[in-house]
Amino acid sequence: MIIRKSPSELQKMYAAGQLVRRILGELREIVKPGITTYDLELVAEKQIKAAGAKAAFKGYYVQAAGKRFPTVLCTSINEEVVHGVPSKKRTLAEGDIVKIDVGVRLDGYYGDSATTVPVGKISSETMRLMDVTKESLDLAIEKMMEGHRLFDVCGTVQKHVEEQGFSVVREFVGHGIGTELHEPPSVPNYVDQGLSNPRLRTGMVLAIEPMVAAGKPDTRVLDDRWTAVTTDGANAAHFEHCVAITEDGPWVLTA
Repeated sequence: MIIRKSPSELQKMYAAGQLVRRILGELREIVKPGITTYDLELVAEKQIKAAGAKAAFKGYYVQAAGKRFPTVLCTSINEEVVHGVPSKKRTLAEGDIVKIDVGVRLDGYYGDSATTVPVGKISSETMRLMDVTKESLDLAIEKMMEGHRLFDVCGTVQKHVEEQGFSVVREFVGHGIGTELHEPPSVPNYVDQGLSNPRLRTGMVLAIEPMVAAGKPDTRVLDDRWTAVTTDGANAAHFEHCVAITEDGPWVLTA
């Protein structure tokens, strides 16, 4: 069942979303060649603690991995799509792109957002990958209207990405969000007729998160049982916002 949130609940989710926005904003500013992904982790952990919130990812049990996620951030570099684990051994280099995903729980409600950040100067094609991925998210958000269906959102991402010559990753999807980090429905970035296609209603909140590969869409998980990479080694980009459906249209809680 898709849980619809009241106006007061949406205000709490907005507060959580704004904390996530501030954290990502600070992390963007410090990304540069020579720092480690663990440096980013320390900054995020400090921000979450100072706000009186809890990290959404750290300690989150994932059945497929058979263990709990070890850090507050996911930091995924270049061909790493999602769920990279911050490490003192992972140093950012000129020309890299790093995907940063952070979630928090504040006053009983979750916020979750992701961005892709260039490290120094990157290639024009990698910048285009980032731009197209962000554009697909923005276009999908426009479809978050009362009366539309979920596939209107999913299909918008897929259409824009594929028209630009890139691929939508299939194995990882967006989700509903609220008092749980992951709530129904699943929000793929493509149309899958085997999935339900619910009508969108006021009060629904979805985490929309296009994950886009420069090459083929296939992925595999590394031996750490967390980090997902493109099988062909091509770069990937990832952007995410939590979006509420209101009578006045989409409300981006994490922007």
